[in-house]
Amino acid sequence: MLVVSAGLGLGFLLERKPIAIDAPLFQRQVSPGPLSVSHAWLEGNCAACHTALQSAEAAKCIGCHATDINLLQRQPTAFHAAIGACSRCHVEHQGSSPRPVAMDHATLADIRLEAVREDRDDPSNRRLLAWIDQHDVAAEIAPTHPKVTSEEAALDCAACHSTKDRHQGYFGGDCAACHGTSSWTIEEFRHPSPSSVECVQCHQAPPSHFMMHFEMVSKRVAGEHDARVDQCFECHQTTSWNDIRRAGWYKHH
Repeated sequence: MLVVSAGLGLGFLLERKPIAIDAPLFQRQVSPGPLSVSHAWLEGNCAACHTALQSAEAAKCIGCHATDINLLQRQPTAFHAAIGACSRCHVEHQGSSPRPVAMDHATLADIRLEAVREDRDDPSNRRLLAWIDQHDVAAEIAPTHPKVTSEEAALDCAACHSTKDRHQGYFGGDCAACHGTSSWTIEEFRHPSPSSVECVQCHQAPPSHFMMHFEMVSKRVAGEHDARVDQCFECHQTTSWNDIRRAGWYKHH
């Protein structure tokens, strides 16, 4: 009797059919959080970015974004064409408020080095790897800014930030000599004395100052009819570039 019961029980288990799972309900239960506004239309469709039990796959990201002409042609973002590790900087499931970008310059340097190591057939990559093996990179590419790591200092800042260079090339492309990677502003910077007359060492006049606009408008507003373009201090004050002597705040460019 006992054997028969066991046999019936075993037969029952063998004949059981798989339990149907409500996929959308299951996805909502395991989701770590809502997607960003840009990806909200994919909410509930985990397979659009994930393979089961794995993180988001770069291949699936690229499948959607590879045709983004604006992203790949704009100078500050063109480097994405050579990046294949999307989720290391673009973090999702943080909700709709935060911007889904966790920019980390050290991570970007690591991603680039990984790509170089994977493509050892390229002669330039082989030379770079050989140089790295023979040198102490941390010592030879020492950060010139206390808040910039050796890995970050090895990046070509100007390759991404030249369109945002307010110095207009005056200080070259070594951004890390003055700027950190956590913020573009420089807390330690102190503007020279208001009595300084060497403005042109750092400041370049706007295009309007090299046109008739300078003669017809700028000089008249400042009340300096003999002002010269290379003598910024005759019209401008150090409180702000638009703080004009005798006129106060005046934005006319």
